[in-house]
Amino acid sequence: MPDTQRDEAFTTFRPLLFSIAYRMLGSAMDAEDMVQDTYLRWQRAGPDPVQEPKAFLTTAITRLCIDHLRSARVQHESYIGPWLPEPLLTAPGGGPAEKVAERESLSMAFLVMLERLSPVERAAFLLREVFNHDYGELADILETSPANARQLVSRARRKLGGLRPDKARFTAAPEQQMALAGQFAQAVVSGDMDRVLRLLAPDIRLVSDGGGKAAAALRPIEGAEAVANFFLRLARIAPPGSAGSFAWVNGQVALVTYEDGEVTTVYVPVIEDGRITTFYALRNPDKLRSLPRQDEAPGVFPLA
Repeated sequence: MPDTQRDEAFTTFRPLLFSIAYRMLGSAMDAEDMVQDTYLRWQRAGPDPVQEPKAFLTTAITRLCIDHLRSARVQHESYIGPWLPEPLLTAPGGGPAEKVAERESLSMAFLVMLERLSPVERAAFLLREVFNHDYGELADILETSPANARQLVSRARRKLGGLRPDKARFTAAPEQQMALAGQFAQAVVSGDMDRVLRLLAPDIRLVSDGGGKAAAALRPIEGAEAVANFFLRLARIAPPGSAGSFAWVNGQVALVTYEDGEVTTVYVPVIEDGRITTFYALRNPDKLRSLPRQDEAPGVFPLA
């Protein structure tokens, strides 16, 4: 295959490769690195693998991600505070063309749950449940038998409580998300404790990721009153010029906060039955680099 055709084939499958790598790793930066490493393998490949470019590229990036996850496990164990996936900018609601499984498998809650799985289990589960590979294809990619590939997927499902991304409901309708997020922001800025409490589920949890590089709670904050007090206190001590805006990350609405024009936090709510059941607060600056600065963000509003 000439170099031009080889590059064209890679370009065709590049979005798929990034989709696999991001869901495997929970990091856009690491996913891009895996895509680039896959490209190098693609360039070095002989003529035979090129006859099946999709199979070759999917296999290459999956194995690279498994190896990366194995090495990253040590880093996660020594990570300061909870580890959360890097937020990924998306179209509102994840985009209407996406299948339910693809949309739900991008949600912050789903990616957090995948942390329960070993690297190989995660690969098997995602390739089967999100990307629709059959067990024979899984066996080839993971260098195992079809029977063992089936066992890997079954074991992953058990660890996830039988969860399947096409049945998951981690993301409410986009209109509901935006409406409730707007109401919550208004209630917090105005200091309306009763209104804030009405928008929170009684057993809500707030999980913060500062990675030791930004102030963050080292343990989840639990309960509606505790979470409400947390947000109302932040509003009271917000420095002059603090601002916020709404963005779509991982197919969900998120509240982005700014100080001196720079992103400080991305709050991602999980909404069920008209209330917020979980807040993911991303504060590690290494994970916020893809978010637009205040002067680039639409609909900015004051927080102080």
